[in-house]
Amino acid sequence: MPHDSALIIMKNFLRTYRLTIIGVILGAIGGYAYYSFVGCESGTCAITSRPLNSTAYGALMGGLLLNMFQKPKPSEA
Repeated sequence: MPHDSALIIMKNFLRTYRLTIIGVILGAIGGYAYYSFVGCESGTCAITSRPLNSTAYGALMGGLLLNMFQKPKPSEA
């Protein structure tokens, strides 16, 4: 079936980038929490003035942070 190969590819992708995906999710939650609890009163802060900005920034930082701990793929020779 053609769907079996797509499922295998998706499983391999999720297994390979598991830490990065977890970091993006946790970072997005943290970014939105920062907007909710701290935020920016005046609206002049570039990152924390809107929830979309702080959520996207948190997702980016979380993904980058946990991506540092991911083991590199062995090169095929």
